[in-house]
Amino acid sequence: MSTYTAETLWTLGETSGDDFLAGRYSRRHVLRFDGGAEVPGSPAAHNVPAPWSDAAGVDPEEAFVSALSSCHMLFFLHFCSKRGFVIDRYADAASGELAKDGTGRMSMTVVTLRPDVAFGSARRPTSNEAAKLHHEAHEACFIANSVRTEVRVEPAAP
Repeated sequence: MSTYTAETLWTLGETSGDDFLAGRYSRRHVLRFDGGAEVPGSPAAHNVPAPWSDAAGVDPEEAFVSALSSCHMLFFLHFCSKRGFVIDRYADAASGELAKDGTGRMSMTVVTLRPDVAFGSARRPTSNEAAKLHHEAHEACFIANSVRTEVRVEPAAP
Protein backbone atom coordinates (compact mmCIF):
# COMPACT_ATOMS: atom_id res chain seq x y z
CA MET A 1 0.00 0.00 0.00
CA SER A 2 1.15 3.54 -0.75
CA THR A 3 0.01 6.85 0.66
CA TYR A 4 0.05 10.13 -1.25
CA THR A 5 -0.45 13.57 0.19
CA ALA A 6 -1.48 16.97 -1.05
CA GLU A 7 -2.21 20.18 0.80
CA THR A 8 -4.80 22.80 0.00
CA LEU A 9 -4.05 26.17 1.60
CA TRP A 10 -6.44 29.13 1.72
CA THR A 11 -6.58 32.29 3.81
CA LEU A 12 -9.12 35.09 3.85
CA GLY A 13 -6.44 37.65 3.13
CA GLU A 14 -6.57 41.39 3.43
CA THR A 15 -8.44 42.32 0.26
CA SER A 16 -10.47 45.42 0.96
CA GLY A 17 -14.18 45.01 0.44
CA ASP A 18 -14.14 41.27 1.08
CA ASP A 19 -17.15 40.15 3.05
CA PHE A 20 -16.88 36.47 3.89
CA LEU A 21 -20.37 36.05 5.35
CA ALA A 22 -21.93 37.66 2.29
CA GLY A 23 -19.96 35.36 -0.03
CA ARG A 24 -17.74 38.15 -1.34
CA TYR A 25 -14.25 36.73 -0.80
CA SER A 26 -11.48 35.32 -2.93
CA ARG A 27 -11.47 31.56 -3.41
CA ARG A 28 -7.87 31.60 -4.70
CA HIS A 29 -5.75 29.00 -2.93
CA VAL A 30 -2.54 26.99 -3.24
CA LEU A 31 -2.26 23.29 -4.03
CA ARG A 32 0.94 21.86 -2.58
CA PHE A 33 2.15 18.37 -3.49
CA ASP A 34 4.41 15.99 -1.59
CA GLY A 35 7.29 16.50 -4.04
CA GLY A 36 7.32 20.24 -3.33
CA ALA A 37 5.41 21.55 -6.35
CA GLU A 38 2.97 24.38 -5.66
CA VAL A 39 0.19 25.26 -8.08
CA PRO A 40 -2.30 28.13 -7.82
CA GLY A 41 -5.82 26.82 -7.34
CA SER A 42 -9.21 28.41 -7.89
CA PRO A 43 -12.78 27.43 -8.54
CA ALA A 44 -13.80 27.35 -12.18
CA ALA A 45 -14.97 30.76 -13.38
CA HIS A 46 -18.18 28.98 -14.51
CA ASN A 47 -18.93 28.28 -10.85
CA VAL A 48 -17.55 31.37 -9.13
CA PRO A 49 -17.14 34.53 -11.23
CA ALA A 50 -14.19 36.90 -11.03
CA PRO A 51 -13.00 38.60 -8.93
CA TRP A 52 -13.72 35.76 -6.47
CA SER A 53 -11.96 33.22 -8.73
CA ASP A 54 -8.73 33.30 -10.72
CA ALA A 55 -8.74 31.91 -14.27
CA ALA A 56 -4.97 31.32 -14.00
CA GLY A 57 -5.49 28.84 -11.16
CA VAL A 58 -6.15 25.14 -11.62
CA ASP A 59 -9.73 24.30 -10.74
CA PRO A 60 -10.78 20.91 -9.31
CA GLU A 61 -12.51 19.91 -12.53
CA GLU A 62 -9.36 20.54 -14.58
CA ALA A 63 -7.25 18.68 -12.01
CA PHE A 64 -9.60 15.69 -12.22
CA VAL A 65 -9.40 15.54 -16.03
CA SER A 66 -5.63 16.01 -15.89
CA ALA A 67 -5.19 13.19 -13.35
CA LEU A 68 -7.06 10.77 -15.63
CA SER A 69 -5.10 11.92 -18.69
CA SER A 70 -1.73 11.73 -16.95
CA CYS A 71 -2.40 8.27 -15.50
CA HIS A 72 -3.41 6.91 -18.91
CA MET A 73 -0.34 8.43 -20.54
CA LEU A 74 2.07 7.02 -17.95
CA PHE A 75 0.72 3.49 -18.38
CA PHE A 76 0.71 3.86 -22.18
CA LEU A 77 4.36 4.96 -22.16
CA HIS A 78 5.23 2.04 -19.89
CA PHE A 79 3.52 -0.57 -22.08
CA CYS A 80 5.06 0.87 -25.27
CA SER A 81 8.51 0.84 -23.70
CA LYS A 82 8.10 -2.81 -22.66
CA ARG A 83 7.13 -3.75 -26.24
CA GLY A 84 9.94 -1.85 -27.95
CA PHE A 85 7.90 1.06 -29.34
CA VAL A 86 9.73 4.39 -28.98
CA ILE A 87 7.50 7.43 -28.49
CA ASP A 88 8.79 10.86 -29.52
CA ARG A 89 5.74 12.84 -28.40
CA TYR A 90 2.49 12.25 -26.55
CA ALA A 91 -0.19 14.95 -26.37
CA ASP A 92 -3.71 14.67 -25.02
CA ALA A 93 -6.43 17.30 -25.46
CA ALA A 94 -8.63 15.74 -22.77
CA SER A 95 -11.98 17.18 -21.73
CA GLY A 96 -14.55 16.52 -19.04
CA GLU A 97 -18.28 17.16 -18.88
CA LEU A 98 -19.81 18.43 -15.66
CA ALA A 99 -23.52 17.60 -15.62
CA LYS A 100 -26.21 16.13 -13.42
CA ASP A 101 -25.80 12.39 -12.97
CA GLY A 102 -28.55 9.78 -12.69
CA THR A 103 -29.25 10.83 -9.10
CA GLY A 104 -29.58 14.51 -10.01
CA ARG A 105 -26.24 15.50 -8.43
CA MET A 106 -23.57 17.47 -10.27
CA SER A 107 -20.81 15.13 -11.37
CA MET A 108 -18.04 14.76 -13.92
CA THR A 109 -20.15 12.41 -16.01
CA VAL A 110 -17.76 11.82 -18.92
CA VAL A 111 -14.06 12.42 -19.45
CA THR A 112 -12.74 11.97 -22.98
CA LEU A 113 -9.05 11.40 -23.53
CA ARG A 114 -7.73 12.23 -27.00
CA PRO A 115 -4.15 11.00 -27.07
CA ASP A 116 -2.09 11.90 -30.13
CA VAL A 117 1.08 9.83 -30.17
CA ALA A 118 4.10 10.31 -32.43
CA PHE A 119 6.21 7.18 -32.55
CA GLY A 120 9.94 7.25 -33.27
CA SER A 121 11.50 6.12 -36.52
CA ALA A 122 12.19 2.66 -35.13
CA ARG A 123 9.54 -0.03 -34.74
CA ARG A 124 5.97 1.33 -34.82
CA PRO A 125 2.77 -0.39 -33.70
CA THR A 126 0.03 -1.16 -36.16
CA SER A 127 -3.30 0.63 -35.63
CA ASN A 128 -4.63 -2.52 -33.99
CA GLU A 129 -1.59 -2.78 -31.68
CA ALA A 130 -1.89 0.91 -30.73
CA ALA A 131 -5.59 0.43 -29.91
CA LYS A 132 -4.71 -2.56 -27.72
CA LEU A 133 -2.01 -0.52 -25.96
CA HIS A 134 -4.54 2.23 -25.19
CA HIS A 135 -7.02 -0.35 -23.95
CA GLU A 136 -4.36 -1.91 -21.72
CA ALA A 137 -3.38 1.52 -20.38
CA HIS A 138 -7.02 2.33 -19.65
CA GLU A 139 -7.53 -0.97 -17.81
CA ALA A 140 -4.37 -0.41 -15.73
CA CYS A 141 -5.03 3.24 -14.85
CA PHE A 142 -5.81 3.22 -11.15
CA ILE A 143 -7.34 6.69 -11.31
CA ALA A 144 -9.87 5.53 -13.93
CA ASN A 145 -10.45 2.42 -11.83
CA SER A 146 -11.23 4.64 -8.82
CA VAL A 147 -14.00 6.79 -10.27
CA ARG A 148 -17.53 6.22 -11.49
CA THR A 149 -17.06 8.70 -14.33
CA GLU A 150 -17.23 7.24 -17.81
CA VAL A 151 -13.73 7.54 -19.28
CA ARG A 152 -13.56 7.40 -23.07
CA VAL A 153 -10.32 6.98 -24.98
CA GLU A 154 -10.37 8.34 -28.53
CA PRO A 155 -6.80 8.21 -29.84
CA ALA A 156 -5.72 9.88 -33.04
CA ALA A 157 -4.63 7.47 -35.76
CA PRO A 158 -0.95 6.50 -35.36
